Amino acid sequence: MRTLADLRTMRTESDTFNTRLVSHHDLNGRGDGMQIVKVGQWLYVAHVGTSEKALSILDASDPTNLCLVRQLDAPPNTHRHKMQVVGNTLIQNNEHVVYSNKYPDVPSVLGIDVFNLDDPTDPRKVGFFSVPGRGVHRMWFREAPYAHVAAYIPGVKERGYQIVDLSDQTDPKAVGAWWLPGSKEGDPDPWMKLEDHDHYQVHGAIPYGDRAYVSCTDAGMAIVDISDMTAPKIISHINWHPPYGGYSHTSFPLPGRGLVVEVCESIQPTLAKDGDKRIWLIDVRDERQPVMISSFPRPVAPKGAPWSSYDERPLRFGPHNIHENYPNSFQSETRIYCTWFNAGMRVIDISDPDRPTEVGHFVPPTPPDQLAPQINDLFVDTDGLIYVTDRLTGGLYVVEYSGG
Repeated sequence: MRTLADLRTMRTESDTFNTRLVSHHDLNGRGDGMQIVKVGQWLYVAHVGTSEKALSILDASDPTNLCLVRQLDAPPNTHRHKMQVVGNTLIQNNEHVVYSNKYPDVPSVLGIDVFNLDDPTDPRKVGFFSVPGRGVHRMWFREAPYAHVAAYIPGVKERGYQIVDLSDQTDPKAVGAWWLPGSKEGDPDPWMKLEDHDHYQVHGAIPYGDRAYVSCTDAGMAIVDISDMTAPKIISHINWHPPYGGYSHTSFPLPGRGLVVEVCESIQPTLAKDGDKRIWLIDVRDERQPVMISSFPRPVAPKGAPWSSYDERPLRFGPHNIHENYPNSFQSETRIYCTWFNAGMRVIDISDPDRPTEVGHFVPPTPPDQLAPQINDLFVDTDGLIYVTDRLTGGLYVVEYSGG
C-alpha cells in the first residue's frame, strides 16, 4: 500500500474529471494487472504475465486500505490473465504467453483451470479443461454451468468460440463451438479475408439469452444463435475494417436498448501504425441488419501536457476494455466505463446514442520506471467504486466517480 503522503502526491499528479483517487496498491511489486472480479469483500486480480504471478487476492472490505492476502504463480511460459467467478467456482484461462520466453524448453499449459472457493482466500484446484493450439484467451462465465470462451478448437486453424459445460467441475465438457467461416478446411461460404486482416480469429463472446455477440478481431462482430448450444449458427455479421481500424475486442450487448458497445483494441503504439481504433455503438434492434450509429469521443490531452495528443505520448493509446455489467456489480445501459491505455479510464454517457459524451476520466501519474500509464481493465462495484489495473507495473487503483 501507498503511504498517505504517497497517495496525496498521486492525487495531485493525476488528471481527473469528476473522479477522485481513493487508494492504490502495487500488488507486491507485481503490477501487471489485468481482469478484476470483486465478490463481497474479496477482490480477485488476474495478471498479464510479465511477472510470474497469475492471481492476486485482496481484502477490499476497506477500499481505502486494500490488503493483499494471497498471490498464486502462473505456470512457466503461460499467462492466466482472465478469471471469472460464479458462486464458489473460479475459473482461470491458461494461454501461451507470446511476450515472455524465460523457459524455452518448458511447454505452456493450455486450457482452463477450475478452482473451488469454499475458502475465498485459498482457491483449491478441482478440475481442468484441456485446449489445443495456444490455449484459452477471453472467457465469459456469469451463470452456471456454461462458460463461453475464446479458445482453440481441434481441426480449426484459428481461435474460435467454444461453449464449455462446468456442471461437473472435476470434468468440464465441450458442448458446442463456432469459428470464423474459412478457418477450417472445407468450410462452406468462407468469409473473405482481406489483405488488411492481420488477425482473423475469435477474441471473445458474450451471451445474452439464446444469442452470443462474438468479437472477431479484424473480421468485425458476429451475432450467433446459441439456442442449440451444440450447433451455434451465424445470424449476421458486420465489419468496418477497412477503412477503420480492426481488432474487435469486446462486443457487449445492451439488451434493453437494442445496442452493442463494440470495442476495438489498440495494439500498436501510434494511430499511424494501428489505424483508427474506436469504441462504436451498433444498433442491433433488427439483429439481421446491425448498423453502426456512433463512436465514443477520443480522449483529449490536458492543457499543459508535454504532448499535443495522447497519440504522441509513449506506449499504447486507444481503447481496450469496458466494464461489462457483471451480476453483483454496477449495472447501467447509459453510463459506460472504459480504459484507454495511456489516456487512462474514461466514463461515457450514452443516453443519446447518437452523441456519446465524456462525463469523467482518471489518468494516474506515470508509474516509476514506466514511460506512461497503461490503464488496462476495470470493475465497477455496486457502490460505484471503480477498480482499475495498469498493464505493466502500475498495479491497482481504486477510483470514485462523482458525476451525475
